[in-house]
Amino acid sequence: MARDTLFLLPPGFEANGQREFCPECAEIWGVLAWYPALKETVDVVYVGLDHPRGPIAGLLGPGKHNAPTLVLAENSPRASGVTYSQAGGHDYLPSARLIARHFAGLHGTPMPRGG
Repeated sequence: MARDTLFLLPPGFEANGQREFCPECAEIWGVLAWYPALKETVDVVYVGLDHPRGPIAGLLGPGKHNAPTLVLAENSPRASGVTYSQAGGHDYLPSARLIARHFAGLHGTPMPRGG
């Protein structure tokens, strides 16, 4: 059975003449660190900073390349109360808060505050 795919920017990269990180990707890495069993439910794929991010756009289509993005496998369960986007024949979540709500609804982790 295929697993969901979580697309993230790497923990550090060169941009704007300095080392940077993506706050939303770091938020998801924090959730994965606090609840390590979640790592067993997804395949993590790092994507580059430059657009289009081929691995994401290849699944979802042109203009769909945000990171973090969770692309659900065809038979993966969906959490109630979470609105999933659809593109390229896939359900997906294009933000850290939506991804965290999905994890909470399916795996019992706490719900993100304000999200």
